[in-house]
Amino acid sequence: MNVEEEVEQLKEEIKRLGQLQPDGSYKVTFGVLFNDDKCANIFEALVGTLRAAKKRKVVSYNGELLLQGVHDNVEITLKS
Repeated sequence: MNVEEEVEQLKEEIKRLGQLQPDGSYKVTFGVLFNDDKCANIFEALVGTLRAAKKRKVVSYNGELLLQGVHDNVEITLKS
């Protein structure tokens, strides 16, 4: 998969696992994404895909690098 395809797949997974917000965006925590079996099978480097999506302003979250365990409660927002 190329980066654009991975970002599109990430959007679908955030919609599947996240909660719809009143403004039309979706929110999910890093821990939920990271620990999901389907996401683990899709994304070789989830953190890299998240960074690419953030750079493209598709998602937003606090910080640069998310680490499993330490940042499990960081909210990732898929912009509407």
